[in-house]
Amino acid sequence: MARSKIMSDALKYEIAQEMGVAHKIKGADYGELTSRECGNFVKYAIQKAERSLL
Repeated sequence: MARSKIMSDALKYEIAQEMGVAHKIKGADYGELTSRECGNFVKYAIQKAERSLL
C-alpha cells in the first residue's frame, strides 16, 4: 500500500528556509538536522498548518 505525501518537498524546503536550516538539506535528505531542529521543524509545520485553517 502506497503512502500519500502529507507535505510537498517544496513546502518542507520553504519551512527549512524560514527556520534558517535550509543549508543543511541535501535534496530530500534531512539527515544533517539535529534532533532539536527536527522537533522545531515539526512544531513549525504544525503551527503553519493551524494558521492556514483559520
